[in-house]
Amino acid sequence: MSEEAVRAGSEQTVDDYTPHPHRWRILTVSLVIGFMALLDVSIVNVAIPSMRRGLDTSSGAIQWVVSGYALSFGLTLVAGGRLGDAYGRRRLMLVGLLGFVLTSAAVGLAPNAALVIAARLLQGASAGLLTPQNSGLIQHLFRGAERGKAFGLFGLTVSVSAAAGPVLGGLIIALAGTADGWRYLFLINVPIGVVAAALVIRLVPKRLDKPGASARIDLVGAALLGATVLALLYPVVRVEGSDYAALPLLVGVPLFGWAFIRWERHLVATGRAPLLDVSLLGRIPGYANGMGVGALYFTGYTGTLLVLSIYLQEQLDLSALHAGLLMAPFAIGSAVSAPLTSRVVTRAGRIVTVAALLVTMIGIAVAAIVIPHQGGGTLWLVCVPTLLLTGLGGGGVISPNMTLSLSEVPPRMGGAAGGALQTGQRIGTAIGAAILMTVYGYAGRRVSAATSLRIALLTAVVLLALALAMALRALRAQAQD
Repeated sequence: MSEEAVRAGSEQTVDDYTPHPHRWRILTVSLVIGFMALLDVSIVNVAIPSMRRGLDTSSGAIQWVVSGYALSFGLTLVAGGRLGDAYGRRRLMLVGLLGFVLTSAAVGLAPNAALVIAARLLQGASAGLLTPQNSGLIQHLFRGAERGKAFGLFGLTVSVSAAAGPVLGGLIIALAGTADGWRYLFLINVPIGVVAAALVIRLVPKRLDKPGASARIDLVGAALLGATVLALLYPVVRVEGSDYAALPLLVGVPLFGWAFIRWERHLVATGRAPLLDVSLLGRIPGYANGMGVGALYFTGYTGTLLVLSIYLQEQLDLSALHAGLLMAPFAIGSAVSAPLTSRVVTRAGRIVTVAALLVTMIGIAVAAIVIPHQGGGTLWLVCVPTLLLTGLGGGGVISPNMTLSLSEVPPRMGGAAGGALQTGQRIGTAIGAAILMTVYGYAGRRVSAATSLRIALLTAVVLLALALAMALRALRAQAQD
């Protein structure tokens, strides 16, 4: 995308725009809430071994604690964005916070794995109501360079929340104990959510935009999209336990996907509100590509920290805190690169995401070579530089990609478009975690744990290569403008 296109998208509604005097305070509250919701995607990474022992359940069941949350999160994002467009960001933030607080308490107090998974699904759905309000608020409150800065802060929040989860999770488990410490990862959301709700009531205005967006939710579209993802996710999870009976369900992926696209186009043609206006993908340059890059990036990178955490704890007998600290350089790298790349992305364009993806792939590939078979003091020597490099790349992917993808979306469509973009990220998270966990577990029954870790990490590199291919395609299109 050219600099002129970015600037034009940022200024397309400038004549009816009046800067809100408290827009940065509102953004701060919104980002704190977004951080809490997104943190729960990755904070459980270091808790998986503890949860598996404490709940006396299989690794396949525990996979749903990670993937189930990301899946329900992703499937409600567009609906949450549309409801925010129709009823206002403040109201949806409060409804989502109430649901998130109650379901977090339910996860933390659940007596068995089945109830933990059920509560996590509901918790993810509540997070799906919360998160799209971030991009919707940014679209409405900011224009021009300020919008780029605001999206940069949002991207920083996404990057750091994903990367900091293992560190914070390990710290909480160390303080609360390994037996039931994992429960406090969720219970801590209760007081934080209550404080956040009070800040929303005090700082976020009741209405920031004009009414008029449709409040109707495309339930058929949501069901078809959910069936598409489940047709892929369920067989992948079952293979980890050497259960191949579910593999025929993979046939449903293209069938349900085709039905979803046809249905969405039918709704648009008849003047009704779709879950995702697929014409948006062709009408706004860079949006479809940005959605693909984001989804594939999260598919490749999410499981990396998950399988590494399990390897460090179960094979090297490290504590959750020790494992989290070893992965801290990833969080540091992301925190450094996200704001820096956000400052230059509107001038440089897609070259930023291409370069960042290359750095991420190099970091994970090097980690796959040097981390397995290491132990003791040498772990720090290899984990710090490789994960720092990976984090520097990762922080440069998320924020710039979101900025470029949403720069030309009209503010009235900001919630739904931002929700759709994040839907791809969350579905990528669910699928990526399941794929890498399955590869790690399946290979682990045939080769050594160190070799299975290497195979899983190299699988992540292959998935990221698909994201790189899409980013290169956008870069070529930008060069032709």
